[in-house]
Amino acid sequence: MIEQGRYGRAHAWELLTEWTKNENLRKHAIAVEICVTAYGEAEAERLGLGGEERERFLDLYSTTALLHDFDYERHPSAEEHPFIGVRELERLGWPLETRTAILGHAQYSGVPRLTHLDKVLFACDELAGFLTACALVKPTRAIADVEVASVRKKMKDKAFARGIHREDVIQGAQELGSDLDAHIAFCIEAMKRRAHELGL
Repeated sequence: MIEQGRYGRAHAWELLTEWTKNENLRKHAIAVEICVTAYGEAEAERLGLGGEERERFLDLYSTTALLHDFDYERHPSAEEHPFIGVRELERLGWPLETRTAILGHAQYSGVPRLTHLDKVLFACDELAGFLTACALVKPTRAIADVEVASVRKKMKDKAFARGIHREDVIQGAQELGSDLDAHIAFCIEAMKRRAHELGL
C-alpha cells in the first residue's frame, strides 16, 4: 500500500505541476480529483474504514485522479498518453493500483477496469470536464447553478463541448452500476463543496 507522505497528495501535486503548466489542465485534474475522492469517501464508508486505513485509501483515490493526465501536455497523442506517464510513475515507485487505474481510463489502452478505483476514475474523467464546461457558460460561471436536467440537455447538443466523449460518461455510470442522473448529481455536489478550488 502507499507509504504516506512519499506518495501523498503533496507529491502528486508537485509532479502534476512540474509536467503540466496549462492552468486549465491543472483545474481539470483537480475537478476529477474532487469527484473521485468523493466516491472514495463513500466507498470507505461502505467498507467501514477508519483512521489511518481510511486516510491511505482516500490518498490513493486523490493522487490517482490528480495524476491521471499529468503527462498529457507533453505527450498528448494516443501512442504516448498515458503510457509515458505511467512508465514515469513506475520509475518513481507509485503504487500499481494508481498506474493500473490511469492506464484503464484510456479506452484504447486495452487495460480492463476491474477495481472500484479503476471504474470511478473512468466515470469521473469526462464528466468532470463536461460539468466544468456547463458551469462556464452560466452567467455566474458557478457550478452551484448547474442542474442535472441542463447537463442532460447539453449532452444531446453535439456542438457543445464537442471534445468531450458523451459515450464515456454514459458507459462510466453503467460500469459503476449507477443511474446516470444520480452520477451527474453526485459529481455536481462534490464539485460544489470545493468550488473555490476550481474557480467555479
